[in-house]
Amino acid sequence: MKRKLQEVDAGEKPASSPSSSSAIGTSMNTTDIVLQTSSPKLSQKQDYIFHGGRRHVRPYYFEFISHVNKRWTGKTIVDLFADEFKGRPRDYYVGAVKCGRIKVDGETVPVSYIVRSSQKITHFVHRHEPPVMTDDVQILVNEPDVVTVCKPASIPVHPCGQYRKNTVVGILDAEHDLGPLFPIHRLDRLVSGLLIIARTAAKADFFRKQIEGGMVKKRYIAKVIGVFPEDEKVVDANINYNGSEGRSTAEDANSSGGDKKVKGKPACTKFTRIGTNGTHSLVLCEPVTGRTHQIRVHLQYTGHPIANDPLYLNHDVDNLETKIAKRIDADERKMASPNDYVYSSDDFSIDPMCTNCPKLIPQGYEEHDEALWLHCVRYSGTGWEYECPYPSWASL
Repeated sequence: MKRKLQEVDAGEKPASSPSSSSAIGTSMNTTDIVLQTSSPKLSQKQDYIFHGGRRHVRPYYFEFISHVNKRWTGKTIVDLFADEFKGRPRDYYVGAVKCGRIKVDGETVPVSYIVRSSQKITHFVHRHEPPVMTDDVQILVNEPDVVTVCKPASIPVHPCGQYRKNTVVGILDAEHDLGPLFPIHRLDRLVSGLLIIARTAAKADFFRKQIEGGMVKKRYIAKVIGVFPEDEKVVDANINYNGSEGRSTAEDANSSGGDKKVKGKPACTKFTRIGTNGTHSLVLCEPVTGRTHQIRVHLQYTGHPIANDPLYLNHDVDNLETKIAKRIDADERKMASPNDYVYSSDDFSIDPMCTNCPKLIPQGYEEHDEALWLHCVRYSGTGWEYECPYPSWASL
């Protein structure tokens, strides 16, 4: 799908004018651009730029589509975006509405336009994705109906949030021409290890039925603080996930008394110590359920959190361990500052309305990602089993 970009004076375009795809940008030369929303491929090799130990995505044009919900109804189009999407300043949204980058039901509207329930809103943007580490997505098994890979830390599994091309499925499409793909389970972005991806909808359905039926056994390994107990330890503690904080808490399902109600969802994990050196322990983790951050918060619950997990390290951990959690492992990767790489005419063209240009990294991105010491090593079900090699940190 292509849109023609032409120079327009945003302030002079009347609200009652017919919708026109030419009303996209201000002070841009006439050119054809590919709208990535409807591209047959998720990504291609030339979409990526490698710099400072990171995989970047060349900025591209994309159209976000949403529908007015109950909370949005009655707001002006500018107030809606300024209140709900705070990543850009209000002035940007004013300009985007005036020049037609933001439309309602396919029509350009005035900045004072009040939205109504279920209306379709489109936002045409110059999209900058956050970087990920440059580690390869290693293919372990490639069969006609399933592919398994060793997912590196820092890379999301599938398009979500700010990520689309910088995902496992995006990289597999670009570098191995594998698509469409159907991930059947998810690993957190900072977690590495085995990822099973179906290549057909029927195979995805097969795996999902076994997972939902409780027929799948999962194994992870973690490197934790301290000497983990030698005997097998089973943690049966509810997981309560707080979306606004992005973290979970655990509460013993059997500890409530009287009328006290245990929060969260039931969760159970079995832990077995593999080895210890007195400072750290390598632990086999077998989650019976699959709650958000379950292994991480259950290990914290035992008093032995993952040794480089800044989200769940206990407050009484000494400064040395805190530094371990926050450090960048110089032996494995060199990190670039978010301000280290700005526009190069060889890499991408500047969009005059984009709030991220001329930087390659999105505005506000300041993370330094390090592989969490949690790694998925095996999934098995009825008649099948897939494994993944141990990572380099799995030694004591």
